Amino acid sequence: MIMKNVLFVIFSFVLILSCASNTTIQQNNKEEEPVVIKNDSLEYEITIIDIGFNTYLNSIARPAGYYSQAYLENRNRIYVPLWNARVNNPTRFNPNIYENIIDYNANIDYGYDVNYKLFNYFEFAQQKYRMRLR
Repeated sequence: MIMKNVLFVIFSFVLILSCASNTTIQQNNKEEEPVVIKNDSLEYEITIIDIGFNTYLNSIARPAGYYSQAYLENRNRIYVPLWNARVNNPTRFNPNIYENIIDYNANIDYGYDVNYKLFNYFEFAQQKYRMRLR
């Protein structure tokens, strides 16, 4: 299926961290794991390797179920095109932050988990990189 090959996106922002000398950090004696956003039935997967996102998702983000799926989908319909426009404009926006296009089709039901984690990544990135997706 074409979607399996096209929709696999990896965010790797590890290179922009000036204070980190490797791609992992120690938190409570455990390495931070990448966050995988996927929907097996659609063969959709995004792996986020951005230090701090796992911690954000587990401690700062509103818990799963707080937002409705419709709310998350609406926010992602706004965030994804703005993100992709910045990826396509590396002279204006930092290409170390906006590295990869996100292939998100608003007409596909990716399910709650995909929309929840994608939405929270955008919220995390806005805080971490002090930028606004609006």
